[in-house]
Amino acid sequence: MLYYLFQFLDERYNFPGAGVFQYISFRALGAVITSLLIAAVFGRRIIDKLRSLQIGESIRDLGLDGQMQKRGTPTMGGFIILASLLIPALLFAKLSNVYVVLALVSTVWTGMIGFLDDYIKVFKKNKEGLKGKFKVVGQVGLGLIVGLTLYFNDSVMIRKYAPRLLSTSNVPDVYTDIKSTLTTVPFLKNNEFDYSSLLFGFLPDEYTWIVYTLVCIFIITAVSNGANITDGIDGLAAGTSIVIALTVGVLAYLSGNKVFSQYLNIMYIPNSGELVIVCAAFVGACVGFLWYNSYPAQVFMGDTGSLMLGGVIAVLFLAIRKEMLIPVVCGIFLAENISVIMQVSYFKYTKKRYGEGRRIFLMSPLHHHFQKKGYHEAKIVTRFWIIGIMLAVLALATLKLR
Repeated sequence: MLYYLFQFLDERYNFPGAGVFQYISFRALGAVITSLLIAAVFGRRIIDKLRSLQIGESIRDLGLDGQMQKRGTPTMGGFIILASLLIPALLFAKLSNVYVVLALVSTVWTGMIGFLDDYIKVFKKNKEGLKGKFKVVGQVGLGLIVGLTLYFNDSVMIRKYAPRLLSTSNVPDVYTDIKSTLTTVPFLKNNEFDYSSLLFGFLPDEYTWIVYTLVCIFIITAVSNGANITDGIDGLAAGTSIVIALTVGVLAYLSGNKVFSQYLNIMYIPNSGELVIVCAAFVGACVGFLWYNSYPAQVFMGDTGSLMLGGVIAVLFLAIRKEMLIPVVCGIFLAENISVIMQVSYFKYTKKRYGEGRRIFLMSPLHHHFQKKGYHEAKIVTRFWIIGIMLAVLALATLKLR
């Protein structure tokens, strides 16, 4: 909103300093500062309100060190992240930008799914929360919205330049904005992949939207659930999400900048640079929440926060066509997800074959395995953060390593 206000003041009254709002870097800085202020000012009040409403975490005894001391800690603190993300994004981003709209819709949509889950757990005293099938229906619904919008919306384009003219002096660039389902494949020289190739010639290209939408549904569901599973010890999901959001922000800025995208020879996506403001607000919101969620946590984000974090991250990657980097950048989420799948699958297999279930890990998700091995949760979180940073550096290296 502020962007449009200062644009009006600049054009109509030549208001001093109003023109600075046209720069993404300035608005990103404003978004991150505002999100931090909101978390700092209102975070404590939200926590006190949750405590007064007796919205506390009910802990199931799993035999983990220090686990039962967390009983009664306020949950549903994801509202801190939601407010700290949405308000700055609404203030500083271009609300007519389709990518920004998708990011904001995904924030509210997955936040509501998480809220329903937390509400059933806390107020209905049902430890199972929202049934899994309803969570999946919500995630599929968001996947349909994102997939169909990215495929059919006329504002979603990629820009193709004429290579012959890129190095020619005094000749304007020749380019074409095209509708395409091209995406980026890391580490390969000709690093583009078209989802239409998944039709294998059995169907005409007009049916590519079906394949692309299914991919969007799968990615959003997987990443959202991965973030949810990762939120098991103090500061792990929030800290990991900060690293991921910073990485996506860099990729969005480069993909949405004509000069840098040409220099790095990466896909140029007009208007996608506006997502940097959303990423900045995302980072500020998670940093502000981490102030209260770091060990020992004063509040838990609940599914209100964790499902939202994963959903927004997935949509950001899809928007900048870097979704194939998700296994790298979101490696922590992936490892946590896979550890649960492996544990459950192996347990069921061995129970059927040998009459008793056996385990690969001492406990899943993966962070609980290390807790069972005697590591303090603060050390586990710090080391997971370090691994997340290493994965982020590797992902950024793919811009040049092909």
